[in-house]
Amino acid sequence: MTTPFYVSPQQAMADRAEYARKGIARGRSVVVLQYADGIVFVAENPSRALHKVSEIYDRIAFAAVGKYNEFENLRIGGVRYADLRGYTYDREDVTARGLANVYAQTLGTIFSSAAEKPYEVELIVAEVGEGPEDDQIYRLPHDGSIVDEHGSVAVGGNADQISSYLDQRHRDGMTLAEALKLAVDSLSRDNNGGERSLTAEQLEVAVLDRTRPQKRKFKRVLGGQLSRLLEPGEGGSDAEAPAESSEESSSESED
Repeated sequence: MTTPFYVSPQQAMADRAEYARKGIARGRSVVVLQYADGIVFVAENPSRALHKVSEIYDRIAFAAVGKYNEFENLRIGGVRYADLRGYTYDREDVTARGLANVYAQTLGTIFSSAAEKPYEVELIVAEVGEGPEDDQIYRLPHDGSIVDEHGSVAVGGNADQISSYLDQRHRDGMTLAEALKLAVDSLSRDNNGGERSLTAEQLEVAVLDRTRPQKRKFKRVLGGQLSRLLEPGEGGSDAEAPAESSEESSSESED
């Protein structure tokens, strides 16, 4: 009888972490920034069918990189959790912190289980508050840990380089146009220090806009509105540009 090959628990976990990180790094990056009136999500994503950014509940949105089928399952689970909690208790009881804890438990369980491979995903859960000081942004790596972020955050691709670029240039009180242009500039930079040109057709952009009068603060920025915001010399306010589209229902009917 042959002796089973032994791998220490530390080495096994390190191998699983490296496997997940490599899978996540192969995806295109997503950037999330706070601006004066809310939170903006910008992803390099030419697909109009497979979203990286989606609404979860009234004031909560979700962004992800990695394997689409894996983070889509997590998104759908988050929508069900939010709908059930809001219906059973109160809509105010649905928070980004609670949702992040649920995702952390799920990712942590999968990562530590030897029976299945770790999820190759990294998530961002954000909630817009009454003021900028009340905004919440949580980043959840593949191992289920939770990182409380402020100002700006990037995941996927060359996230470290993008995060460094954003940290040096992001400031409080930016307009939507300013925050969007900074996000696009950061996504345009490659690993060698060069720059690419990203057009509106290559971007997926959405906001949690605290100034919206309705309960649902999520909207996608599409078409002409996005093109105007990306134009050089744009004044920085989207007040004159009507919303091109509201996000679909927070249920999973879009799947």
